[in-house]
Amino acid sequence: MSIEEYAAKLEQEYKFTPIPHTLDQTQKHRMLDTKIYRASDTVLVDERARARDILKVYNQTAQNTPEELFKRKALLHLLTRGQIGPDCWIEPPFNCDYGNNITLGKGVYMNFNCVILDCGYVSIGDNTFLAPNVQIFGAAHPVNPLIRSKGIEFGMPIKIGSDVWIGGGSIICPGVTIGDGVTIGAGSVVTKNVPPYTIIAGNPAKVIRVLNKEECEKEEHEYEELNALGKAFEDWTPPPKGTLTLPN
Repeated sequence: MSIEEYAAKLEQEYKFTPIPHTLDQTQKHRMLDTKIYRASDTVLVDERARARDILKVYNQTAQNTPEELFKRKALLHLLTRGQIGPDCWIEPPFNCDYGNNITLGKGVYMNFNCVILDCGYVSIGDNTFLAPNVQIFGAAHPVNPLIRSKGIEFGMPIKIGSDVWIGGGSIICPGVTIGDGVTIGAGSVVTKNVPPYTIIAGNPAKVIRVLNKEECEKEEHEYEELNALGKAFEDWTPPPKGTLTLPN
């Protein structure tokens, strides 16, 4: 049975809140277009209810049988509407607002208690790792408290590149783009765009080190050569090369 077929079976078995195809989707379009919108809109309420239905089942799955693992894959397929690459692994519990605004590349790994508020499009590139309690916030509210109390909000997209490692408890704020090869220290609050191949940390997060991409690729080549000989784990230790500490 294919992932799609099993996903359809789960849809029938659990009677998830249906996808609202026929209703006016103006507010959803406004949300994804970074315009102010009302989260109380019927379409958005139904889509959030559907995500919670799916995640309730997902977060109760085990990983001790092939059947349960296949079930997880099918549930993530339903949640993201197929926008998920191969070999992704998300440790329960995981929570998000909609799910269908999230795109995951291949080999993405999320540890326990990750949260994604996908009121804007959220894309995560290949082989990116999220440590426990990472929070990705695509939701935003007006700073003016008198306007904020009117029940309107807006979403902003977040783009995270490939080969990124986000340390535990970090927060990614609305509208941020993170380049490829970035490492983010635990507990960081990322409020601005991050250039590729850098190490950042702090609140707000700042660049504390720049990686030399050519040196990184050279080290990878050395590792692969040893790996081909079956010696990578015994004879290769990551050297502190390819890095440049920035001046104060």
